[in-house]
Amino acid sequence: MKRISLFIILFLGILGGTQAQNSPNRQVVLQGFWWDYWNANYPNGWSNYLAELAPRLRALGIDAVWIPPTVKNPGTNSVGYVPFDHYDLGDKYQKNNVKTRMGDKDELLRMMAIMKANGLDVIQDIVLNHMNGAGAAIGGAGGADPAAMDDGQTSRFKNFRYSCYRRPVINENNVDYLARSGRFPKNWQNFYPNPGNPCCTNDINSPWWGPDISFEANAFGQSSNATYNPVQDSDYMRKGMRDWIIWYKKQQGWDGVRLDAIKHFPSYIAEDYLWNLQFNAGFASGGNDLFAVGEWVGGKAELDNWANSVQNRSGTFDFALRNALVGIINGIGNFDMGSVPSYQQDNRQRTVPFVNNHDTFRPQLSTNGNYTGWNLGQQLGLHIEPNNPRLSVVYGIILAVDGAPQIFFEDLFDIGYTGKRYSHQPRSETDLPVRSDIANLIWCHQNLRFKQGPYLVRWQAQDALVIERGGRALIALNDNWNTWQNLNGVQTNFPDGTQLRDYSGANGTAVRTVYGGGKVDISIPPCDGSALQGRRGYAVWAPVGITTNYIRTRKTITQEWEMNDDLGDSHALSLRQGGRLPDSSTVCRTVGKLFVAGGQPIRLEVFTADSIRKVNISLLDAQCGFLDSTEGAGTINYTYTPVLSGWVTVTVRNADSLTAGQRLFVKATYRAPDSASTNIPKPICNCVQGFITSSQDLQQDEVIKIWPNPVKDQLFMEFGKIAHQGLLQVKILDLGGRVIRSENIAYYGQQSTSVQISDLAPGLYITEIWNNQERLITQKIVKQ
Repeated sequence: MKRISLFIILFLGILGGTQAQNSPNRQVVLQGFWWDYWNANYPNGWSNYLAELAPRLRALGIDAVWIPPTVKNPGTNSVGYVPFDHYDLGDKYQKNNVKTRMGDKDELLRMMAIMKANGLDVIQDIVLNHMNGAGAAIGGAGGADPAAMDDGQTSRFKNFRYSCYRRPVINENNVDYLARSGRFPKNWQNFYPNPGNPCCTNDINSPWWGPDISFEANAFGQSSNATYNPVQDSDYMRKGMRDWIIWYKKQQGWDGVRLDAIKHFPSYIAEDYLWNLQFNAGFASGGNDLFAVGEWVGGKAELDNWANSVQNRSGTFDFALRNALVGIINGIGNFDMGSVPSYQQDNRQRTVPFVNNHDTFRPQLSTNGNYTGWNLGQQLGLHIEPNNPRLSVVYGIILAVDGAPQIFFEDLFDIGYTGKRYSHQPRSETDLPVRSDIANLIWCHQNLRFKQGPYLVRWQAQDALVIERGGRALIALNDNWNTWQNLNGVQTNFPDGTQLRDYSGANGTAVRTVYGGGKVDISIPPCDGSALQGRRGYAVWAPVGITTNYIRTRKTITQEWEMNDDLGDSHALSLRQGGRLPDSSTVCRTVGKLFVAGGQPIRLEVFTADSIRKVNISLLDAQCGFLDSTEGAGTINYTYTPVLSGWVTVTVRNADSLTAGQRLFVKATYRAPDSASTNIPKPICNCVQGFITSSQDLQQDEVIKIWPNPVKDQLFMEFGKIAHQGLLQVKILDLGGRVIRSENIAYYGQQSTSVQISDLAPGLYITEIWNNQERLITQKIVKQ
């Protein structure tokens, strides 16, 4: 008896102690959006919404968040599934906007960093099948190629040209559009039909949602009417999309992928890209554990065949199992619960069981976002209403079986009948309430460590199904409306004498003792909500004494910016980031923004194309004031620890004007704060003609430029056509506010001046420019 008691104590200690987190392919994944996702408090800023929600997701025990596609679509009315420019993450001004539905690029990268700071992985939705929106913003000018073979649906709109740092948008006519030279342009031969490949004969070559990508090696050629018209070579789309997806992972720092519509492009393409993401993405390589799931709507044999065809680098959403879940909901107590295990796909190495997602759940909505009906013609199969009393039963199943269970946003959060779909605050538990049963099941999955025990089916009957996660928990399910299921002698892996309690709370404080070689008697509540705590149709029996113990490790994030002229955008309305360093000039370039936690180091690695010629890297604070800088060539490793949390802008320039220009890469590893108020204004610290402006409120022709920074001898000021005439005053102050230098300048138009500061001691100073009693600009400078 003493030996048994000691075993039980050790066993419970293992259950209750801190252990390794779920592997990526056993994680609880939240779909962090619904189909036409929107919140009026975050217009075209879903990244900000998710950043504000992240701490609640961590507290609920979510492992990973699936986000929608983040590349530029033809308009912000698109929710991400019609890609236009793969290299525009909300930083270029094209299609009459900078932002995507997710927000701008700075906001997107901030959300990624905040998710990681909360220990949450991010699963990026990726569309590889099709594109749309060829042409300028007004009338699609330039998008059509008269020489294109017709697919019968897209009217030959297959010239894809993009803005970039070298060639921003000038106007929206066809001449301007066809001259744009952004990375990865596409021509009509890159889509079906083309001279080597017909269209419209199968799932792969039919244009379901726009020009359909042809991944065949012979699908290449030139436009008949574009002026920017680089020669393409064999495998143009396959290689181009492979390069992009690796760039995409490095830039954003996401952890896994959801592949959209995998039935509609070759499985060898999916396997190619998944392998490269696993093993050929440099520092961003995900390895064997990279989370990946594909969307194939079909039966279990089709799902298994596709997973096998990609060498099990990805799983699929288990639509076969979902057929049973729909049967339980629509059977209103008459479905055979014992048959459920036979529905799940056989290849479950990376499977994702689910109840609803944005494709299966398309409600008709009132003006305030409440359900009024169902768009059955748009849904993939039948929906499951989140308020259905058997929702807990089907969620109990997907959390109990093998795989990475996917939780749908509208199932976890109640926004269907609150009238606050579009107006709630994500931080508010009142505005955005959680369904208690689903939250409890997630808690049980994580803290009872379901996935650390083998999957065992222990009871199968018309109204009762019991699944054991070996030695961890019994997940007991009942779809009967008003009758408890009292099961005697359920076989388990628990040793005799183990005391089990129901962590759903439906059975109160009742304790059941394992006896007779691992048997136990358990009770499962009905679906009418009459059980304690209103639990419906499930109980979770596990050893007594387990409390919250599942806590994900907070993480840094690594993101990499490539600086080249065919990326980014120099348009005045864009974020004005990107571009290679110019020849024989100290003109600077803005790399991007980091959202950092105070007291946590920023580690930069800069890789220059030239290993001899030095570049200067500078960091600016949230108000665009100077923080710190360093210089070097080749591979530069640099660490800076900010005092305050918030935005830090990274800029780069040649160290002297004799240096040839060059392409370079900037990789940043940093920790974001756990949370952020995303409505605080975000100034754009731009490099304009080589200088840093201090305010986003100045017009482009009113820019005041102060340079260089750091400075050795002479500090230059250049004034644009500011609206002030008369006497301007330039002041140099120390950090105590004492004026060190003061010069008056008669200003009557375009003007520049300089202040000699060679006699000042090295250190940090402040430059101010005044017009009478109005201070026009304040900027920190470093005297070397």
